[in-house]
Amino acid sequence: MDSLVQIQPRRSRLPEWARKGETHFESLNQLRRGLRTLNLHTVCESARCPNIHECFHRGTATFMILGNLCTRGCGFCSVPKGSAAKKEFTLDPDEPVNVGRMAAKMALRYVVITSVNRDDLPDGGSAHFAETVRQVRLAVPRARIEILVPDFCGDPDAVARVLDAGPDVFNHNMETVERLYRRVRPQAGYRQSLNVLALARRYQPGLMTKSGLMVGLGETPEEVERLLDDLRAAGVNVATIGQYLQPTRRNLPVIEYVAPARFNRYRDYGLKAGFRMVFSGPLVRSSYMADQVHEEARR
Repeated sequence: MDSLVQIQPRRSRLPEWARKGETHFESLNQLRRGLRTLNLHTVCESARCPNIHECFHRGTATFMILGNLCTRGCGFCSVPKGSAAKKEFTLDPDEPVNVGRMAAKMALRYVVITSVNRDDLPDGGSAHFAETVRQVRLAVPRARIEILVPDFCGDPDAVARVLDAGPDVFNHNMETVERLYRRVRPQAGYRQSLNVLALARRYQPGLMTKSGLMVGLGETPEEVERLLDDLRAAGVNVATIGQYLQPTRRNLPVIEYVAPARFNRYRDYGLKAGFRMVFSGPLVRSSYMADQVHEEARR
Protein backbone atom coordinates (compact mmCIF):
# COMPACT_ATOMS: atom_id res chain seq x y z
CA MET A 1 0.00 0.00 0.00
CA ASP A 2 2.77 2.46 0.87
CA SER A 3 4.20 2.14 -2.64
CA LEU A 4 1.13 3.91 -3.98
CA VAL A 5 2.14 7.19 -2.33
CA GLN A 6 5.38 9.04 -2.84
CA ILE A 7 6.25 11.42 -0.02
CA GLN A 8 7.93 14.56 -1.29
CA PRO A 9 9.80 17.47 0.34
CA ARG A 10 8.33 20.93 0.22
CA ARG A 11 8.30 22.65 -3.19
CA SER A 12 9.58 19.44 -4.74
CA ARG A 13 9.52 18.75 -8.44
CA LEU A 14 6.10 17.57 -9.51
CA PRO A 15 5.78 13.92 -10.54
CA GLU A 16 4.81 13.39 -14.16
CA TRP A 17 1.22 12.51 -13.35
CA ALA A 18 0.65 15.85 -11.58
CA ARG A 19 1.91 18.01 -14.45
CA LYS A 20 -0.25 19.73 -17.01
CA GLY A 21 0.76 19.40 -20.63
CA GLU A 22 -0.12 21.74 -23.48
CA THR A 23 -0.64 25.46 -22.90
CA HIS A 24 -2.88 27.82 -24.89
CA PHE A 25 -1.78 31.38 -24.20
CA GLU A 26 -3.84 32.94 -27.00
CA SER A 27 -7.10 31.46 -25.68
CA LEU A 28 -6.14 32.38 -22.13
CA ASN A 29 -5.44 36.01 -22.95
CA GLN A 30 -8.47 36.42 -25.17
CA LEU A 31 -10.91 35.17 -22.55
CA ARG A 32 -9.20 37.20 -19.82
CA ARG A 33 -9.70 40.38 -21.84
CA GLY A 34 -13.40 39.66 -22.21
CA LEU A 35 -13.80 38.99 -18.49
CA ARG A 36 -11.99 42.17 -17.47
CA THR A 37 -14.14 44.25 -19.82
CA LEU A 38 -17.17 43.20 -17.76
CA ASN A 39 -15.31 43.37 -14.42
CA LEU A 40 -15.73 39.62 -13.94
CA HIS A 41 -13.52 37.10 -12.17
CA THR A 42 -12.96 33.38 -12.50
CA VAL A 43 -11.88 30.96 -9.80
CA CYS A 44 -9.64 29.47 -12.48
CA GLU A 45 -7.42 32.55 -12.25
CA SER A 46 -7.77 33.44 -8.58
CA ALA A 47 -7.14 29.89 -7.35
CA ARG A 48 -4.32 29.32 -9.88
CA CYS A 49 -5.93 26.20 -11.28
CA PRO A 50 -3.53 23.98 -13.26
CA ASN A 51 -6.25 23.33 -15.85
CA ILE A 52 -6.81 26.98 -16.80
CA HIS A 53 -5.21 26.79 -20.24
CA GLU A 54 -7.21 23.73 -21.22
CA CYS A 55 -10.52 25.06 -19.95
CA PHE A 56 -10.13 28.54 -21.46
CA HIS A 57 -9.14 26.89 -24.75
CA ARG A 58 -12.35 24.83 -24.60
CA GLY A 59 -14.29 28.05 -23.99
CA THR A 60 -15.24 27.11 -20.44
CA ALA A 61 -14.70 28.97 -17.20
CA THR A 62 -16.03 28.98 -13.66
CA PHE A 63 -17.36 32.43 -12.84
CA MET A 64 -16.49 33.68 -9.35
CA ILE A 65 -18.98 36.21 -8.05
CA LEU A 66 -19.38 38.42 -4.96
CA GLY A 67 -16.09 40.12 -5.81
CA ASN A 68 -12.53 38.84 -5.72
CA LEU A 69 -11.78 39.16 -2.01
CA CYS A 70 -12.65 36.44 0.51
CA THR A 71 -13.43 36.96 4.20
CA ARG A 72 -11.85 33.63 5.15
CA GLY A 73 -8.24 32.47 5.30
CA CYS A 74 -8.26 28.80 4.31
CA GLY A 75 -4.75 27.38 4.28
CA PHE A 76 -4.98 25.80 0.83
CA CYS A 77 -6.49 28.70 -1.10
CA SER A 78 -4.77 31.52 -3.01
CA VAL A 79 -7.89 33.64 -3.59
CA PRO A 80 -7.08 37.15 -2.26
CA LYS A 81 -8.18 37.84 1.32
CA GLY A 82 -9.52 41.11 2.65
CA SER A 83 -11.67 42.90 5.19
CA ALA A 84 -15.10 44.38 4.68
CA ALA A 85 -13.61 47.86 5.17
CA LYS A 86 -12.07 47.71 1.68
CA LYS A 87 -14.05 49.38 -1.08
CA GLU A 88 -13.47 46.30 -3.25
CA PHE A 89 -15.91 44.49 -0.97
CA THR A 90 -18.83 46.52 -2.31
CA LEU A 91 -21.05 44.27 -4.39
CA ASP A 92 -21.20 45.13 -8.07
CA PRO A 93 -24.92 45.41 -8.88
CA ASP A 94 -24.18 44.71 -12.55
CA GLU A 95 -22.34 41.47 -11.84
CA PRO A 96 -25.33 39.10 -12.26
CA VAL A 97 -26.27 40.61 -15.63
CA ASN A 98 -22.63 40.68 -16.76
CA VAL A 99 -22.16 36.99 -15.94
CA GLY A 100 -25.19 36.27 -18.09
CA ARG A 101 -23.82 38.44 -20.89
CA MET A 102 -20.45 36.66 -20.78
CA ALA A 103 -22.09 33.23 -20.74
CA ALA A 104 -24.11 34.21 -23.83
CA LYS A 105 -21.03 35.66 -25.57
CA MET A 106 -19.18 32.39 -24.96
CA ALA A 107 -22.25 30.43 -26.15
CA LEU A 108 -22.00 28.25 -23.07
CA ARG A 109 -24.13 25.15 -22.75
CA TYR A 110 -22.95 24.50 -19.20
CA VAL A 111 -22.27 27.32 -16.75
CA VAL A 112 -20.53 26.97 -13.38
CA ILE A 113 -20.93 29.77 -10.85
CA THR A 114 -19.00 29.93 -7.60
CA SER A 115 -18.11 32.69 -5.16
CA VAL A 116 -15.81 33.84 -2.43
CA ASN A 117 -17.03 33.62 1.16
CA ARG A 118 -18.82 36.80 2.22
CA ASP A 119 -19.33 36.37 5.94
CA ASP A 120 -19.64 40.16 6.21
CA LEU A 121 -23.04 40.09 4.48
CA PRO A 122 -26.17 39.23 6.50
CA ASP A 123 -27.28 36.64 3.93
CA GLY A 124 -23.76 35.52 3.01
CA GLY A 125 -24.34 36.89 -0.49
CA SER A 126 -27.04 34.33 -1.25
CA ALA A 127 -29.48 36.86 -2.78
CA HIS A 128 -26.76 38.09 -5.16
CA PHE A 129 -25.90 34.46 -5.96
CA ALA A 130 -29.54 33.65 -6.72
CA GLU A 131 -29.91 36.70 -8.94
CA THR A 132 -26.83 35.63 -10.91
CA VAL A 133 -28.39 32.24 -11.54
CA ARG A 134 -31.59 33.90 -12.75
CA GLN A 135 -29.73 36.25 -15.10
CA VAL A 136 -27.71 33.41 -16.58
CA ARG A 137 -30.93 31.47 -17.12
CA LEU A 138 -32.39 34.45 -18.98
CA ALA A 139 -29.26 34.92 -21.09
CA VAL A 140 -28.69 31.25 -22.01
CA PRO A 141 -32.00 29.49 -21.32
CA ARG A 142 -30.86 26.14 -22.71
CA ALA A 143 -27.69 25.98 -20.64
CA ARG A 144 -27.39 23.86 -17.54
CA ILE A 145 -26.24 25.74 -14.44
CA GLU A 146 -24.07 24.34 -11.68
CA ILE A 147 -23.55 26.37 -8.52
CA LEU A 148 -20.53 25.82 -6.28
CA VAL A 149 -21.55 27.59 -3.09
CA PRO A 150 -19.84 28.51 0.18
CA ASP A 151 -21.34 27.17 3.41
CA PHE A 152 -23.30 30.39 4.12
CA CYS A 153 -22.39 29.75 7.78
CA GLY A 154 -24.90 26.92 7.73
CA ASP A 155 -27.90 29.24 7.18
CA PRO A 156 -30.75 27.11 5.77
CA ASP A 157 -32.56 30.20 4.43
CA ALA A 158 -29.50 31.12 2.35
CA VAL A 159 -29.29 27.59 0.96
CA ALA A 160 -32.99 27.65 0.08
CA ARG A 161 -32.62 31.09 -1.54
CA VAL A 162 -30.04 29.93 -4.09
CA LEU A 163 -31.92 26.68 -4.74
CA ASP A 164 -35.12 28.61 -5.46
CA ALA A 165 -33.30 30.31 -8.35
CA GLY A 166 -33.35 26.97 -10.18
CA PRO A 167 -29.81 25.61 -10.65
CA ASP A 168 -29.37 22.16 -12.19
CA VAL A 169 -26.54 21.06 -9.87
CA PHE A 170 -25.83 22.07 -6.26
CA ASN A 171 -22.14 21.76 -5.35
CA HIS A 172 -20.44 22.47 -2.04
CA ASN A 173 -16.89 21.28 -1.46
CA MET A 174 -15.86 19.45 1.69
CA GLU A 175 -12.19 19.96 0.66
CA THR A 176 -10.60 17.65 3.24
CA VAL A 177 -11.17 15.01 5.91
CA GLU A 178 -12.57 15.83 9.34
CA ARG A 179 -9.27 15.57 11.25
CA LEU A 180 -7.60 18.24 9.11
CA TYR A 181 -10.36 20.84 9.16
CA ARG A 182 -8.86 23.04 11.86
CA ARG A 183 -5.65 23.39 9.84
CA VAL A 184 -7.07 23.47 6.32
CA ARG A 185 -10.41 25.26 6.85
CA PRO A 186 -10.15 26.97 10.26
CA GLN A 187 -13.27 29.12 9.78
CA ALA A 188 -15.43 26.28 8.51
CA GLY A 189 -16.80 23.09 10.04
CA TYR A 190 -16.88 19.53 8.74
CA ARG A 191 -20.38 18.80 10.07
CA GLN A 192 -21.66 22.19 8.98
CA SER A 193 -20.57 21.55 5.39
CA LEU A 194 -22.18 18.11 5.43
CA ASN A 195 -25.35 19.70 6.77
CA VAL A 196 -25.39 22.21 3.88
CA LEU A 197 -25.32 19.32 1.41
CA ALA A 198 -27.98 17.42 3.34
CA LEU A 199 -30.15 20.58 3.46
CA ALA A 200 -29.99 20.86 -0.32
CA ARG A 201 -30.97 17.20 -0.72
CA ARG A 202 -33.96 17.57 1.62
CA TYR A 203 -35.10 20.86 0.07
CA GLN A 204 -34.96 19.58 -3.51
CA PRO A 205 -34.82 15.77 -3.39
CA GLY A 206 -34.49 15.37 -7.17
CA LEU A 207 -31.60 17.81 -7.60
CA MET A 208 -28.12 16.53 -8.41
CA THR A 209 -25.72 17.31 -5.55
CA LYS A 210 -21.94 17.27 -5.72
CA SER A 211 -18.88 17.77 -3.53
CA GLY A 212 -15.11 17.85 -4.00
CA LEU A 213 -12.05 17.09 -1.90
CA MET A 214 -8.28 17.35 -2.14
CA VAL A 215 -5.75 14.72 -1.16
CA GLY A 216 -2.09 15.11 -0.31
CA LEU A 217 -2.59 17.18 2.84
CA GLY A 218 -1.76 14.37 5.25
CA GLU A 219 -5.01 12.39 5.25
CA THR A 220 -5.10 8.60 5.33
CA PRO A 221 -6.96 6.44 2.79
CA GLU A 222 -9.32 5.31 5.52
CA GLU A 223 -10.19 8.93 6.32
CA VAL A 224 -10.96 9.64 2.66
CA GLU A 225 -13.22 6.60 2.51
CA ARG A 226 -14.96 7.73 5.70
CA LEU A 227 -15.56 11.14 4.10
CA LEU A 228 -17.04 9.47 1.02
CA ASP A 229 -19.36 7.48 3.28
CA ASP A 230 -20.44 10.71 5.02
CA LEU A 231 -21.16 12.35 1.66
CA ARG A 232 -23.34 9.45 0.59
CA ALA A 233 -25.19 9.62 3.91
CA ALA A 234 -25.88 13.30 3.11
CA GLY A 235 -27.36 12.27 -0.24
CA VAL A 236 -24.53 13.50 -2.47
CA ASN A 237 -24.57 12.04 -6.01
CA VAL A 238 -21.20 13.10 -7.43
CA ALA A 239 -17.74 13.35 -5.87
CA THR A 240 -14.56 14.86 -7.32
CA ILE A 241 -11.12 14.03 -5.90
CA GLY A 242 -7.89 15.77 -6.90
CA GLN A 243 -4.30 16.30 -5.79
CA TYR A 244 -3.62 19.37 -3.65
CA LEU A 245 -0.94 21.57 -5.23
CA GLN A 246 0.54 24.38 -3.15
CA PRO A 247 -0.41 27.57 -5.05
CA THR A 248 2.00 29.93 -3.25
CA ARG A 249 4.64 29.66 -0.54
CA ARG A 250 2.17 31.20 1.90
CA ASN A 251 -0.17 28.24 1.56
CA LEU A 252 -0.02 24.83 3.21
CA PRO A 253 2.74 22.55 1.91
CA VAL A 254 2.03 19.38 -0.02
CA ILE A 255 2.56 16.45 2.35
CA GLU A 256 2.43 13.79 -0.35
CA TYR A 257 1.85 13.32 -4.04
CA VAL A 258 -0.72 10.60 -4.43
CA ALA A 259 -0.11 8.21 -7.32
CA PRO A 260 -2.84 7.43 -9.87
CA ALA A 261 -3.44 3.96 -8.42
CA ARG A 262 -4.68 5.50 -5.18
CA PHE A 263 -7.08 7.77 -7.06
CA ASN A 264 -8.43 4.70 -8.81
CA ARG A 265 -8.96 3.07 -5.42
CA TYR A 266 -10.99 6.07 -4.22
CA ARG A 267 -13.06 6.05 -7.42
CA ASP A 268 -13.85 2.36 -7.07
CA TYR A 269 -14.72 2.75 -3.38
CA GLY A 270 -17.05 5.67 -4.14
CA LEU A 271 -18.87 3.87 -6.91
CA LYS A 272 -19.42 0.87 -4.66
CA ALA A 273 -20.73 3.25 -1.99
CA GLY A 274 -23.42 4.42 -4.40
CA PHE A 275 -22.19 7.60 -6.08
CA ARG A 276 -23.46 8.10 -9.62
CA MET A 277 -20.06 9.45 -10.62
CA VAL A 278 -16.64 9.75 -8.96
CA PHE A 279 -14.18 11.86 -10.95
CA SER A 280 -10.84 11.05 -9.34
CA GLY A 281 -7.33 11.90 -10.54
CA PRO A 282 -4.30 14.11 -9.82
CA LEU A 283 -5.47 17.11 -11.87
CA VAL A 284 -9.17 16.83 -11.12
CA ARG A 285 -10.79 19.94 -9.68
CA SER A 286 -14.36 20.46 -8.54
CA SER A 287 -15.54 22.24 -11.68
CA TYR A 288 -13.07 20.67 -14.15
CA MET A 289 -14.92 19.06 -17.07
CA ALA A 290 -18.13 19.73 -15.11
CA ASP A 291 -20.31 19.38 -18.19
CA GLN A 292 -18.99 15.92 -18.99
CA VAL A 293 -19.15 14.84 -15.35
CA HIS A 294 -22.79 15.92 -15.25
CA GLU A 295 -23.66 13.98 -18.39
CA GLU A 296 -21.95 10.86 -17.08
CA ALA A 297 -23.78 11.13 -13.76
CA ARG A 298 -27.15 11.43 -15.52
CA ARG A 299 -26.80 8.12 -17.35
